[in-house]
Amino acid sequence: MNIMLRIRKAAVIGAGNMGAQIAAHLANVGIPSLLMDIVPNELLPEESKRGLTLQSPEVRNRVTKTLFERAKKLSPAPFFVSEAANLVRLGNVEDNLAEIKDADWVIEAVLERMELKLAIHAKIAAHARPEALVTTNTSGLSIAGMTKGLPLEYRRRFFGTHFFNPPRYMRLLELIPTPDTDLALLKAFGEFGEAVLGKGIVHAKDTPGFVANRIGCFDMQQVALLMIDEGLSIDEVDAITGPAMGRPKSATFRLGDIVGVDLMAQMGRNLRELLQHDPQIAVFRQVEFIEDMVKRGWWGEKKGQGFYQRVKTDKGRQILTLDYRTMEYRPQQKPQFDSLEAVSKISNRAERIRTLCAASDKAGVFAWRHLSAVLSYAADRLAEIAEDVVTVDNAMKWGYNWELGPFEIWDALGVAATAERLANEDRAVPTVVRDLLAAGKNSFYEDRASRRSFFDLTKRGFVAEVEAPKVIHLPRLHKAHKVVLSNPGASLIDLGDGVACLEFHTKMNVIGGDQLGLLKQSLEEVSKNFIGLVIGNQGPHFSAGANLMLLTTQIQNQDWDEVDLSIRTFQKATSSLRQFEKPVVAACHGYTLGGGCEVTLGCDHIVIAAETYMGLPEVGVGLIPGAHGSKEMLVRCTEQIIRNDEADYFPGVRHAWETLGLAKVSTSAAEAAKLRFLRNGETTVVLNRDWVIGEAKAQVLQMVAQGYRPRPQRTDIPAIGEAGLTLFKVILQQMRGAGQISEHDQKIGSKLAYILCGGDLTSLHFVSEQYIMDLEREVFLSLCGEPKTVERIKHTLKTGKPLRN
Repeated sequence: MNIMLRIRKAAVIGAGNMGAQIAAHLANVGIPSLLMDIVPNELLPEESKRGLTLQSPEVRNRVTKTLFERAKKLSPAPFFVSEAANLVRLGNVEDNLAEIKDADWVIEAVLERMELKLAIHAKIAAHARPEALVTTNTSGLSIAGMTKGLPLEYRRRFFGTHFFNPPRYMRLLELIPTPDTDLALLKAFGEFGEAVLGKGIVHAKDTPGFVANRIGCFDMQQVALLMIDEGLSIDEVDAITGPAMGRPKSATFRLGDIVGVDLMAQMGRNLRELLQHDPQIAVFRQVEFIEDMVKRGWWGEKKGQGFYQRVKTDKGRQILTLDYRTMEYRPQQKPQFDSLEAVSKISNRAERIRTLCAASDKAGVFAWRHLSAVLSYAADRLAEIAEDVVTVDNAMKWGYNWELGPFEIWDALGVAATAERLANEDRAVPTVVRDLLAAGKNSFYEDRASRRSFFDLTKRGFVAEVEAPKVIHLPRLHKAHKVVLSNPGASLIDLGDGVACLEFHTKMNVIGGDQLGLLKQSLEEVSKNFIGLVIGNQGPHFSAGANLMLLTTQIQNQDWDEVDLSIRTFQKATSSLRQFEKPVVAACHGYTLGGGCEVTLGCDHIVIAAETYMGLPEVGVGLIPGAHGSKEMLVRCTEQIIRNDEADYFPGVRHAWETLGLAKVSTSAAEAAKLRFLRNGETTVVLNRDWVIGEAKAQVLQMVAQGYRPRPQRTDIPAIGEAGLTLFKVILQQMRGAGQISEHDQKIGSKLAYILCGGDLTSLHFVSEQYIMDLEREVFLSLCGEPKTVERIKHTLKTGKPLRN
């Protein structure tokens, strides 16, 4: 039976760190909610002075409001745009609980204490609509235990929804049913979680820690104990357990500081109490120096010190590392391990992990001892915590940002080879692994055509992985020989149904000759053999912009003809996409900056992940957007103004000038729309990043079905001329006088205004796209000749931050 969930209103009970942020993310996707917490039992001194009483609404909602205001100030921000906070209404559990009758979904997120959860669910059951969905957010308490004694109809519509912190950014959402949960409803909610909330859904069993925290806590505990056993330092261990091992840069102890050392220790204590049956219970024992840190209040980032401490010195901010032997902080030390140096040059993650575990130095020995313990634990606990290996792997990739899950790492190391190595060390080989090998299989996963299959423990054979229809994996299409054209920096891939995809694949997907060359070839190929083109990839970022290193070389060699040719080529590539005979759709995510942003602005339609950082920050390196970006912002910021003799175009031009001149970059797709990088009717926002390429393909098919027609270049762009340019120069002079900008910033701002006002025009004219692009190129070339430009570019390449001089 298929259930179609319609969640139009929600209620969140518990406005703490998680509850407030869950309400924020609901607001991000357009779902209004009522957020509630407890009523205070005493007045604050300032409330008494104002004559308020415990019955005053302001006082009764104080706890909720205080917690919500704190959440609004969090960094990174829980809201896509600040206005979304208006969708969250504040109340309290005494005065407003009855209002949950209007909610389609009630989320309980009170403190992690079973007696509190039991009490609140008894109250929810009395007020929630019979058909309302009710879930609990908990990191490990028994889900079934929360609804004991409540009606079966309530229990049928109840299950766990374990969001990971911060809810907006972390992909994992664990769904934990009870024996009474309606599984059809659970499935429908999983589909809602994927499509609307943008989450990666994992179905976990109602066991301590569920999936991700069970493995993740074991992992962190084992690292700490092994570090002490091996006599390594915190610096050394974080160097080993970071990117070298396919983990984030936060590695182990930096992650502990982010999560909170106190919470890390509390999670260990909770699991230690609940896992008395676990053969590896010893790994969850107290780590003495961590318990000491908790007592001292060294709880990580929220306290200013934990495993690391940031201090101010005469030389600026410095990071110190805790020496757990002496419990004193010392300057960070860069570990010197040959194996880490070797694997840093290996881009293939499976090969990187395999090479590290094969190394014989201290880093290699630590990596093997740690990873082999975690892999064995995941395999031993598989049947207890999850239905299949995919569940465990996805939980660790989405909840802890591992590049590969435990069973994918088994495959990377070689299942047979790893089992043999364990046996040679007189260590137990997990039953799951022995069963796999006994069935004549050598891996937990197999790629078949463009789909992946996994080894099913029950069927003792491979079963196709179930995924949403809009999920397309470009790496699997590479393996399935769907590459049509390719060079070292880009590939053209057949997505099926007559749609092709131009994929960039360089570091940060910077754009240079390879990408622009293949774009030209791709358009020729699509013209002959496809119905449309998607431009997108599945790297960490769509594109961080043009290849600045190449540009710097050209400038230093004073090869101005080459610079001019490069910018003309880039302009032509980006500005002519809308004139192509077939639809071109951008599929962007992550960093979509500079030249990458200009590529998307040239497309007929933009499919954009909700978490996209879009902007044209060229001013930060002493340049201006020169590949039609300045022109596009002028068009987008003035096109809604009705053309007549009395029209005032200056506010629109100023918006474009400030957006470009201040190098504004959106922190979400919603903010990109506010900045005018995105147009209504030409944009599709996708919450689930895995769906971006598939949604872009669907958009191409839709545009073809509707009878796509290319759009001619515009000739009605308002150029306000000398009057506008004079106003901008006055603004710049005032900013310079106030010390807000440097002399060089003033020069760049003036040149940017020159473009946006139409150059040397003395009055309002309506000009063509090419006219503005010629001005772009002229100014871009002039700024390339400025000595400070190279200085700024080099600084940005080295530090990743703009230089103001």
